[in-house]
Amino acid sequence: MTEDPRRPTNMPRDPFAPPPELEVVADGHDYRRRRTPLSFLLTMETLRTVARVASLVVLDVVGLYLAILLALESKSLLFDGVNFSANVTQAYNYGVFAALLTLLLFARTGLYGDRGSRPGLGAVVSALFSVALVALIYSLIVGREYSSYYIFWGTLIFAIVIVGALRALYDRASGRLLRAAGYRRSALLVGVGAHAQAVGAALAGSRANPVEVVGIVGPAELDEAFEQQHFDELVIADPGFSEERVLEIVDHCHERGVRVRVAPSTSELLARRAEFVPGSAVPLFELRAPVFDGAEFAVKRVFDLAGAALGLIVLSPLLLLITLAVKVSSSGPVLFRSRRPGIAGVPFACLKFRTMYEGAELRQFELEEENEADGPLFKIRHDPRITPVGRMLRRFSLDELPQLWNVLRGEMSIVGPRPLPQRDYARLEDWHRRRYLVLPGMTGLWQVSGRSELNFDDLVNLDFLYIERWSLALDLSIIVQTIPAVLLRRGAF
Repeated sequence: MTEDPRRPTNMPRDPFAPPPELEVVADGHDYRRRRTPLSFLLTMETLRTVARVASLVVLDVVGLYLAILLALESKSLLFDGVNFSANVTQAYNYGVFAALLTLLLFARTGLYGDRGSRPGLGAVVSALFSVALVALIYSLIVGREYSSYYIFWGTLIFAIVIVGALRALYDRASGRLLRAAGYRRSALLVGVGAHAQAVGAALAGSRANPVEVVGIVGPAELDEAFEQQHFDELVIADPGFSEERVLEIVDHCHERGVRVRVAPSTSELLARRAEFVPGSAVPLFELRAPVFDGAEFAVKRVFDLAGAALGLIVLSPLLLLITLAVKVSSSGPVLFRSRRPGIAGVPFACLKFRTMYEGAELRQFELEEENEADGPLFKIRHDPRITPVGRMLRRFSLDELPQLWNVLRGEMSIVGPRPLPQRDYARLEDWHRRRYLVLPGMTGLWQVSGRSELNFDDLVNLDFLYIERWSLALDLSIIVQTIPAVLLRRGAF
């Protein structure tokens, strides 16, 4: 290492200065380039950080204020009569304290971090629930009285949807801007075999957040890869690695400021619902069928009832307009009752706004040769049976809104595997039908992961992933992601 000519050789080194050979520290930045505070402030990384935090703060504050205002407006509409100006003022008064509390808790949770480390909707839901709880406790302590406590839980529901949707749109928009500017996350995969290849293809092919896979290497080639290539993160994509080897790789990456992620195998996903069986000669874990029962079913059912009832009330003006449009535009009933298999294959009448001319289902056999969908599905991009109004409804999935009534009746859930028509169900393979172990849903991972652009086996695997990893936070995440997916009309026809 060449000595600095500006420093006498006999001068002792500052014990608090970083050694000259230190190239990178744990956060991945070269601190030797930061010569002055001014140069640090002018770095592109700092500007991006300031822009990211400022944008997210504005979105969160606006979303929270709208949530409070909508909670007040919906209460006024149902019970007190419309008083918009008073609600605007009251929402501002509530919003100042709520916004400060929200920003503090969001920052504490890491929700203003960079794209790679920022947690998802589960953290947003948890933080907003804490905000509502703290605000309620504070109000009780200071002696404020309310005719009802709807303002707290009503705001919480609206905030989860609005703030979550705004953040999802922000992630999508900022991702497109970064890709347009030439920025892409780069990743090196460590693993061998088909599993590593599949993980690499999935990361590179992601529409929402594509990753540039710089290579797939075995464990023995990792040191050489670190010397020859630059990448932002390392993905361990081999379930066969020993724990010692994984820990060694993790330490190796953290020393170089590289983020480490793991792509779980099927057995690791299944292990999430493994239940220990006591009293055996050897430790055994039982993998139970992936169904919702007991407390899980109760939580999901309460959520469905509250969400469907609120949706029917809030969307009632839109439902009335669609009813009139369908009725006026073509002859036939407003609602179409599609007979579809539900949970355990038991059929039910799935409600939809009619989008086709009357008698269209009788013409389907004539169009089988024009089917554009993969597997047992039937889809035609320019289906001649669809009415002009129906085509618009389908593009934005508005024809599915009557299924809120199916949810209230217990025939469907808000989130779950989509119910297929009887024609498609009859063509399923046996392994496909495991998706009918739970209630079908109005929306699901299909709708937020490409919809009509995925092949059928990919869609079924998404259903299995949802069933294995279900949680209320996952349901909320899918609902929020459905909003931009529908508005952007991704994969719908």
